[in-house]
Amino acid sequence: MPIHDQSYRRYAGPRDEPGHAWTVIAWAGIRSMITKRMFIGLLIFAWIPFIVRAVQTYIAANFPQASMLQPTVETYREFIDQQGAFVFFVTIYVGAGLVANDRRANALQIYLSKPLMRMEYIAGKLMVLGTFLLLVTWLPAMLLLLLQTAFAGSFAFVRGNLYLLPALTLSTLLQVLVASFTMLALSSLSNSSRYVAVLYAGAVFFTEAMFGVLTAITGSTAVSWVSFSANLAQVVDVVFRLTPRYDTPWIVSLLVVVGLVVLSMSVLERRVRGVEVVT
Repeated sequence: MPIHDQSYRRYAGPRDEPGHAWTVIAWAGIRSMITKRMFIGLLIFAWIPFIVRAVQTYIAANFPQASMLQPTVETYREFIDQQGAFVFFVTIYVGAGLVANDRRANALQIYLSKPLMRMEYIAGKLMVLGTFLLLVTWLPAMLLLLLQTAFAGSFAFVRGNLYLLPALTLSTLLQVLVASFTMLALSSLSNSSRYVAVLYAGAVFFTEAMFGVLTAITGSTAVSWVSFSANLAQVVDVVFRLTPRYDTPWIVSLLVVVGLVVLSMSVLERRVRGVEVVT
């Protein structure tokens, strides 16, 4: 019987360029979510405000007596506000288990034992949640602006409000980044996706309730910095060149938002490890 040499041999197969592994994680997560009927139903429901606004835009463009329905900059700002509720639900549905499920299955050790950097793992998970959040914020907002131009048959509105394109992009990116980093950081703290969902919802509602109580006590909205959603609303108002809705200086709200993202990144840096570190 012949004996074959099984000694070490140098790998001669194809080699992938480093830094692209995050796309595999992102695509696998996106593909997993789009197979769930309940989630698809949520995405469809999230596009109902777009349909309503599109019909409103069509009527305003084709019926002079309905000129009061003509879209303005405030219309697009209100649309971003409306989509905030869907951002909340999509963030919980998609993001709660992104890291928690891997921790429960001890998959982090498997992921990070391969030629995969922590930043690539985090980027892949962020891309999963960020993709769906942009799908219910940035994409319908841009399509709404495109439809407004098409129905009007003129670029007059866009030319008169050129800042609206970067404003829509920046405001939705800010909304997506805050929600994604916060949820991913919370997901890395637990092995239970349900607990993470409750934790995220509790943080949002508790800070909003605290803002309401402090406003009732002080008679001023200068304490809006205690609320996650109020800080975002304040900054987005400035992005759209509108008067901020609260008395808190917008720069304070921006610092709170940036601080929340930095804190989330710090939590992810400590919690996403191939080996659990006990201190």
